[in-house]
Amino acid sequence: MSPFDPRSVLFAKHAQHVVFVHFPVALFLTGVACDTVSRWASREKLATVARFNLIAAAFTAIPTALTGALAWQWQLEGQKLKGALFLHVALAITATVVMCIVAWLRLKKQKDAKHVSAYILSLEYLGMALIMLTAHLGGYVSGVNAS
Repeated sequence: MSPFDPRSVLFAKHAQHVVFVHFPVALFLTGVACDTVSRWASREKLATVARFNLIAAAFTAIPTALTGALAWQWQLEGQKLKGALFLHVALAITATVVMCIVAWLRLKKQKDAKHVSAYILSLEYLGMALIMLTAHLGGYVSGVNAS
């Protein structure tokens, strides 16, 4: 196949997950940063930006998880999950669930955007830690962080 053929991009066995994964990570981490600064500086507009980023992160996490499952099936031919790959998948599922819970809570509390409860912020920090661990293991599994 030619590198300029759209089929080589759209139907590559791993390309979609590698591309999609950056969207929920960037949106969620930016949302948490904006949320933290908005609480510290009492900026209502920044809290609104945080809310939209966190909700968008949850929406983009779903196709990212699906493309990860497809990459596992296509690239690794559905082999049994073990070791770092198992941990990566388990953390990714947990991070996706936490992102969706945060988005749901933020949608519920949309009228009171400037005063986010401490437990929602704690969930955001948990999600951030899960994302960082998942990303580190993803780099290790793909060979990017291998020594």
